[in-house]
Amino acid sequence: MMIRLASLLTLCAAPAGAETLRVMSFNVWGGGANEGKGIEETVAAIKAAGADVVGLQETRLESDPCTAESCPAVGDSVAPAIAEALGWHVHDQKGENVALWANAVISRYPIGAASANDLGVALDVNGKTVWLFNVHLDDEPYQPYQLLGIEYGPAPFISTEAEAVKFATETRGPALDLLAGDMAAAAGAVAVFVTGDFNEPPALDWTPEVVASGAKPIAVVWPTTGRLMAEGFIDAYRAVHPDPVAKPAYTWTPSYDEAATDDEPDRIDYVLVRGEGVTVTDAAIVGEDGPRSDIVVMPWPSDHRAVVAQVEF
Repeated sequence: MMIRLASLLTLCAAPAGAETLRVMSFNVWGGGANEGKGIEETVAAIKAAGADVVGLQETRLESDPCTAESCPAVGDSVAPAIAEALGWHVHDQKGENVALWANAVISRYPIGAASANDLGVALDVNGKTVWLFNVHLDDEPYQPYQLLGIEYGPAPFISTEAEAVKFATETRGPALDLLAGDMAAAAGAVAVFVTGDFNEPPALDWTPEVVASGAKPIAVVWPTTGRLMAEGFIDAYRAVHPDPVAKPAYTWTPSYDEAATDDEPDRIDYVLVRGEGVTVTDAAIVGEDGPRSDIVVMPWPSDHRAVVAQVEF
């Protein structure tokens, strides 16, 4: 198994009394089981990222068949086994709602109470209360496909930013409403994180400059991350790598050739954070050996790359 760092950031020393936490969002695609594998490669990826807490998505298998309109999770969650292999705590998010699809939180720090709709949990980080909310949002209709004329479900093709924002808001807005309600439980926390597979590009990436580079068809301020940023959250990856032309940071997907016309590479997996005095000091994409990964782990077990962010508070 090969593990290497493709890039390193020089970090400033933390102020006295500060906590450092590395938070990872990882769509594990059944923990390898969708390809008949065990959890070993997934565990290796988490170790390579140096994570302290991970929001996991797709901890159970995809149904067979799995279509754009219907793909229920089946089988048992692999989250307890992954946590046991790491010697960590685990909370399987067993709620059934529009913001979850086989989610779990695993952490080297103790896990406390869950929010009302099971979207988040409290963590005890050396006596400080941190909340992590972990979601998996709907992928159909998927607006990049609608804009690019890629068939996926019954949704119509579209051509404008206004249409893209409208469809994205209708598709994921109900989940964000649920998340907003659950985040009331985090009042008083020193830091609040949101991890997840959003199935939507970021507000900061489809810019006029990216369009001019030829990477995207039109400029779009995507609403899901946009709404969270308006509520005070920081897009951790863009805080460290602010130029989406120089650093596209695609998490979807290592499974396809980026030149293929039946898919579109994009960043749809996130770590977002807010809190007074919270500073993002590092962020990296974790994936297969290639130009899109900052931390390389081979073999790579998922159809998503992961993202990890380091914060001080």
